[in-house]
Amino acid sequence: MFEKLSNLHQKCFPNKPWSADDFRDLKKSGCEIIMSENGFIVYRIAVDEAEIITIGVNPEMRRNGIASAMIGIIEKTLKNQGVKKIFLEVSSTNTPAQKLYENCGFKTIGLRPKYYDGVDAILMEKDI
Repeated sequence: MFEKLSNLHQKCFPNKPWSADDFRDLKKSGCEIIMSENGFIVYRIAVDEAEIITIGVNPEMRRNGIASAMIGIIEKTLKNQGVKKIFLEVSSTNTPAQKLYENCGFKTIGLRPKYYDGVDAILMEKDI
């Protein structure tokens, strides 16, 4: 599973791919991972809040609802576990991801200046 995740991550993020060991370490640290053939989502729960760590969809399969579906799946799972809010950070230069999150009901709540190698991160949250 972790090798497949690493290979898919490399397709999604060729400039900063994560290794299989990176995913193993995330899992060991308490993160949950959902993966399909063309997408993945990594998140963690802290009491009644959750954070999306990363989400990726094979570039050839983007704009087919895969990311929205994965977010919907974790929302149902998290709500059943008593989670009340989901947080995430997204690069201020990643307009497609920002639109995805907005369409899924996330709201901007703040900014982390120069968080991603000099690029601002937009903080978003959603009540569930």
